[in-house]
Amino acid sequence: MEVGSLTALAAAVVGCAGTLLSALLTQRAADHSRQHEQERAELARQRHVDIRELRACYVGLNTAARQYLAALTDQVHALSRGDDMSVVRQRLTEARDQHRDVYAEAQLRVPEQVLDLAGEVSRELGIVYGMVRRLDDGLACEGDSVVVVQERIDVLWHRLREVRREMRVELGAPRAPRGQCRGSRRPASGGSA
Repeated sequence: MEVGSLTALAAAVVGCAGTLLSALLTQRAADHSRQHEQERAELARQRHVDIRELRACYVGLNTAARQYLAALTDQVHALSRGDDMSVVRQRLTEARDQHRDVYAEAQLRVPEQVLDLAGEVSRELGIVYGMVRRLDDGLACEGDSVVVVQERIDVLWHRLREVRREMRVELGAPRAPRGQCRGSRRPASGGSA
């Protein structure tokens, strides 16, 4: 065989191998890119699911705390008026139990900053609940009074607004101007949030 033929054959083999290797490398790069894009899409989907679950947890926690506060307020008003207490007692018990369950779930899901604020509200709700129950049972301790309970409930409404603001920050919701919510009107009573 001649040197020129060998060189031509070698060049053909190298060219053919280069072409095949180039196609293989291109395919591999495309597969890697596609896999990377699928991973990014899966991460985005999981992040969306996580945010949706966190939002649901926040909604539940906010709703349960509001219902608990409303039930405490109703109990205080019933105590002040001397109303029949059986219905408001039942509502308060149910609201307390619901809040306990939702708060227990939140303890496992929500970020520390929100959990710290929600924990403070939960502890204060428990203290106010104890005061209300003692007043209802006629076993008031020093410092227990309808006026003190109402003052603490008013503070709790404010604290709940702080928790809700922090929840909104965690969810990336836009901040509404202080004291306003778009598309809603302010509550008629000054106490609730």
